[in-house]
Amino acid sequence: MWLNGRMVEPGGPHLRADDHGVIVGDGVFETLLVVRRGQGAAAFAVRRHLERLRRSARVLRFECPYGDDELRAAISQCLHAAPEAGIVRITATSGGGPLGSGRSGARGSAIVIAGNRPPDYPPGTAVATMPFTRNERGAMAGVKTTSYAENVLALDMARERGASEAIFADTQGRVSEGTGSNIFWSDGERLHTPPLDTGCLAGVTRALLLEHLDIAETHLPMEDLPGVPEAFLASSTRTVQSIARIDGAELPVVDGPLTSNAWQTMADLIAAEIDP
Repeated sequence: MWLNGRMVEPGGPHLRADDHGVIVGDGVFETLLVVRRGQGAAAFAVRRHLERLRRSARVLRFECPYGDDELRAAISQCLHAAPEAGIVRITATSGGGPLGSGRSGARGSAIVIAGNRPPDYPPGTAVATMPFTRNERGAMAGVKTTSYAENVLALDMARERGASEAIFADTQGRVSEGTGSNIFWSDGERLHTPPLDTGCLAGVTRALLLEHLDIAETHLPMEDLPGVPEAFLASSTRTVQSIARIDGAELPVVDGPLTSNAWQTMADLIAAEIDP
């Protein structure tokens, strides 16, 4: 773990108890996949993740106090200390503040952690749709903020229903995203994914797939989602994970040609270039 310019033991008392990232969720974060390179390890797509971290922080009207070169060095130091780590997490907060919504103007905090085992997302997963929505017109639409309680609740509800991911609609009833993933589906011939105006996150894996495959950004009513012939989830840690069931509906095609091609595309990108 790297905190505000120095390596520290993860279990130690380092972060201020009044840090706004903790007490009011006034922070942003990124989670990066760790890729094995020879005898070492590296985080994938660092540039894209750092760009999004800064975009998210600007929406919250604060700046991460450390530059990209410093954060890249912190990632390398953490992976050197934890070479078997499966993910890297970068968190930036507005720093210490009062015990409420107002800020104190304190210097922000930045945290880099390398840890966890390599993620395991088996194919043919189940997803569950949620009764509450993403607010595509809200201030936090598309922002990767540490205010994650809604996602925690939704994922807990999905797991109670035998699913591994929850899917939100936007306020207009259109498919938006998962708690930590973007969703893609097929019409039988072509891939589709929700546009960003549904409030979904501009995922790094989503962007790479849009750049390399023929994918339409399409509004889909949530009630139509269980009827699609083929679907998958995409995120930085899962890359591409096929869906076998949506609520109680079994999909007719699992790991079909479009899903398999998306998975292979990401596998090829990861193998070819660590920071595309």
